[in-house]
Amino acid sequence: MSSIPVTGRPVGLLLAESGGAADLAAFLRRLLRFDRAAAVRLQAVPGPESGGVLAVFGRLPLGTAGAIAVRTARLAGPTDGADTTVSAGQLLEAVDAEAGSVVVPPAVTGPAWAGLLPPRTGWRLIAEPQAFEVLPEVSAAVGEFRRRSEEVPEHHRSRQVLDALADEIWSRPLGAVPELPLRAAHAAYVIGFLRPAVPLTVHRAGCWLRLSAPAGSVAVRSAAAPGAGLGLSPLR
Repeated sequence: MSSIPVTGRPVGLLLAESGGAADLAAFLRRLLRFDRAAAVRLQAVPGPESGGVLAVFGRLPLGTAGAIAVRTARLAGPTDGADTTVSAGQLLEAVDAEAGSVVVPPAVTGPAWAGLLPPRTGWRLIAEPQAFEVLPEVSAAVGEFRRRSEEVPEHHRSRQVLDALADEIWSRPLGAVPELPLRAAHAAYVIGFLRPAVPLTVHRAGCWLRLSAPAGSVAVRSAAAPGAGLGLSPLR
């Protein structure tokens, strides 16, 4: 997959589905709540006949590990294919919800996680949990993180301490799918994918696990992943 060529002219992508651009904008806003300087990796994959698929990858920090959230959208017009890392904020500014289009901003130096994405193929279905089983567990864990972090004396409430607490909580196995860490379900919830009554599936491909819903998916590595970040606390 080649990078978007630098021609001096912006590259525009037209989305096929009504509301697709607005959904992408909402996804980017949620990412930026947790990291105002967030970068995303953008891939435009050509289709077999016309159009193709746009995939946008963003990382949500949960402790010293993280989760990769993926939002996809069908493209209305043909594409030669593209793969680039851009500023999430600049990409948000380039989304035209009314026109259903997005202009790809200039590339930026990508963070480490952007070079290690989940595979496109080779996924094996391992579970189909119900949203009503998953949501109460996520809610309870969020409450526990908030309560226990507030109990830490302010002068001890360092990034390292909060990361350790986040790792303890989000690394626990999900009750409905013990193979999947709780951080995947939590990430799916805060990015807007995990909602009541939506169908869910869990797949594995090598060391990767993926929790999927109609609005998008979240992927985590079963081994320790590079990168660091605080337990999910929105920026005010």
